[in-house]
Amino acid sequence: MANKVKEKMKLTSIDELLGVPGTTENGTEEIDIELIKPFKNHPFKVLDDEKMDELVDSVIKQGIISPVLVRPMGNGTYEMISGHRRMHAARRAQLKKIPAIVMDLSDDESTIIMVDANLQREEVLPSERAFSFKMKMDAMRHQGTCRHDVDKLNPVERKTATIVGEGSGLTGRSVQRYIRLTELLPELLEMVDNKQLSLVNGVDIAAFDKEVQSYLLTYIKEKGSIAPAQLAALKKQPNLENLTPYTVMTIMKEAMANKPKSKKISFTEKKLNQFFPADYSASKREKIIIELLTKWKEEQGMKTEG
Repeated sequence: MANKVKEKMKLTSIDELLGVPGTTENGTEEIDIELIKPFKNHPFKVLDDEKMDELVDSVIKQGIISPVLVRPMGNGTYEMISGHRRMHAARRAQLKKIPAIVMDLSDDESTIIMVDANLQREEVLPSERAFSFKMKMDAMRHQGTCRHDVDKLNPVERKTATIVGEGSGLTGRSVQRYIRLTELLPELLEMVDNKQLSLVNGVDIAAFDKEVQSYLLTYIKEKGSIAPAQLAALKKQPNLENLTPYTVMTIMKEAMANKPKSKKISFTEKKLNQFFPADYSASKREKIIIELLTKWKEEQGMKTEG
């Protein structure tokens, strides 16, 4: 049955859909930008950052090289499936029309293609990954291939989650943990995106109700961070729904008081020179080490729960 699920969800790749621009064989059309509406609840952010500036410059010089993918919505309008960044760049470049491939797609087919196309980007924020995974899982559920349940998955549902994570190199359980992030308060989720809150801690906090999350948000704002040991201590408390802000703060304080003292680890310059160029300063080396350890810690946390 699992193989049938995978076969049912196998769609034409985004590259196959888009084909080569400017040819009549793939059905490319020049469509008025004003007639194209954003995908409903599009989870990926379109930012006016340095990369967007580079894309705008490219559009001004070369135009839109790859067509966007849209579907007709009636009354002469279209919904964007893949190409939000290109359309934004075209607007900034003051283009009136954009090359597009028009396809008749269902809501679920559109969602799956939209998610798969955007997850091919080099940089995807945790929040974008979380909501896109949820949207794709929901689309697959609507098609009768899975029941969306974060905590209790039967074999077919686990297989579906695995399929969702394949393109990103993630396990099905990791997909489910990312989806858990959608339960976070927006401000906490933003902290995860900005790396003020680790991915692992964010997933753990998402398991608490919104009221407890608000207490933890206040604590993090006041203290600057929160430790896994504190969240573990909070999980052990009975009747979490009846906790008061004072109780939560007390638990946080006691957990830190009982935390074992950390052991100091030092590296000789000779050892570090095996991995860094000789001209790297101590601060630059430290920054790289911390970034690598942070990434490793998050990956280990995801595997531990898997």
